[in-house]
Amino acid sequence: MQTFTDGTICALATGAGPAAISVIRLSGPDAIAICNQVFKGKDLTQVPSHTIHFGTIRNASDFIVDEVLVSVFRNPNSYTGEDVIEVSCHGSPFIRQEIIQLFLEKGARMADPGEFTLRAFLNQKLDLSQAEAVADLIASDSEASHKLAMQQMRGGFSNQIKLLRERLIHFASMIELELDFSEEDVEFADRTELKQLLLDVHRITQNLIDSFKVGNVLKNGVPVVIAGKPNAGKSTLLNQLLNEERAIVSDIAGTTRDVIEDEMVIDGVVFRFIDTAGIRETEDVVEAIGVQKTLEKIQTAAIVLYLFDVNEYTPEHLREVVTNLQEQTQGNQATLLLAGNKVDLANLDQTQAKFTGFENLILFSAKEGMGVDDIRKQLLQTVLSQKATEQDVVVSNSRHFHALTQANDALIRALEGLNTGITGDFIAMDIRQSLHYLGELTGQITTDDLLGNIFSKFCIGK
Repeated sequence: MQTFTDGTICALATGAGPAAISVIRLSGPDAIAICNQVFKGKDLTQVPSHTIHFGTIRNASDFIVDEVLVSVFRNPNSYTGEDVIEVSCHGSPFIRQEIIQLFLEKGARMADPGEFTLRAFLNQKLDLSQAEAVADLIASDSEASHKLAMQQMRGGFSNQIKLLRERLIHFASMIELELDFSEEDVEFADRTELKQLLLDVHRITQNLIDSFKVGNVLKNGVPVVIAGKPNAGKSTLLNQLLNEERAIVSDIAGTTRDVIEDEMVIDGVVFRFIDTAGIRETEDVVEAIGVQKTLEKIQTAAIVLYLFDVNEYTPEHLREVVTNLQEQTQGNQATLLLAGNKVDLANLDQTQAKFTGFENLILFSAKEGMGVDDIRKQLLQTVLSQKATEQDVVVSNSRHFHALTQANDALIRALEGLNTGITGDFIAMDIRQSLHYLGELTGQITTDDLLGNIFSKFCIGK
């Protein structure tokens, strides 16, 4: 990446394919002057900010490349904080390229990935977490992921982090002042108040860390592993959930030998269904590999939907299965849902009585489609029961999660130090570390490598 504020940049801000309309964006000190050299209409150097002007873009031979609308945004009241021009032209790839080439000839350069948003960050139009939310908003493919990105982009997360840092900075400065008067043995920072503050900040950061599990699955989709013995009806259920013949259905046990994945949206939440090989002892080498993949997927799932034949299982057998699955999902804390299949071949009242006492149990028939809607509702309810309210801050970015974890670890060390009575210089060191990691979240503390890594993942033109 070039120098962060180097010159005037330009790029296509809309999709690369043919379209009815495309937008080309310029940002930098010469954005208005560069566009004005090839635009025939009003003198753009004289028009006010936030105005739109009709005219033509012409090349050196005065040939009309296209009729366009030019939007003018003057600094500092623009997305990047610089002078910005947005040219709305017809979406022909040839026209777009001709216009961009004209801008390059007049002194602009092509923008690096994410450079417009990087400049917005450097010019304090966005903090770092809000800038990252721009990329999340572009990538959002469901109502849930859209809401998370919008909440973060509007500052919900960063505002809370800034408040935490301000409270910590006050006490950190008091402790630092004590170090300057160490020979006088005075305390400027009340230890009782400091301990309560550290406990409060620790509680808030821990809640943010805990929210990552929900935020991550809402952003990337909820992984749901469909597990069970061979011929339990897993593939039939997958087809019913997706309303299409996605998986092969057969009476022959062990038909599914590899993992089959597909997605669907239920009330704004993306679910990634993973149909797996039946779990059983087998001497078939290929099937054994499939079973091993099933066990691996279970350990990374957010929800495990375990299917069983209500006509074959006893309550004792099912309890044994539940215990084994709980042990396997202990690391990822997956929610276990039980789906009793083939109730069309059983007495419903007797079956309900038979499995009384099992939590998260749904009785259904994959073959007949009976109860499949109940499974969809239960999947959604499982996610929503863990989801914070829209007013609560939810962490969905892995960089934020790791920084919060580091900050929280430092807070815990500071609390332990207070409890054991260690000297103020060690407590100050831990508080400084916590402040450092909290500052990394919003960009109050950054490095060029960090910025380059974050913004290089953006699309060009944003």
